[in-house]
Amino acid sequence: MISKGGSLIAFFRQVRAETAKVVWPIPREVRVSTFVVLIMVVFSATFFFLADLAISFGIGAGISFLGSFFH
Repeated sequence: MISKGGSLIAFFRQVRAETAKVVWPIPREVRVSTFVVLIMVVFSATFFFLADLAISFGIGAGISFLGSFFH
């Protein structure tokens, strides 16, 4: 952070120094991480689709069952 009385130039020097300390991932790590994320997205989407389908079916069956008592 900029201390009181500090300059904007000093701030950007500090930002540059901190950025130099960052350990950037190698291309293989990026590919592996991207693959894992995509697999998890597909898994999560499939899970929530099936859960939604099951809940919708259950609610529909429950409404049909309860509706049969009122006809």
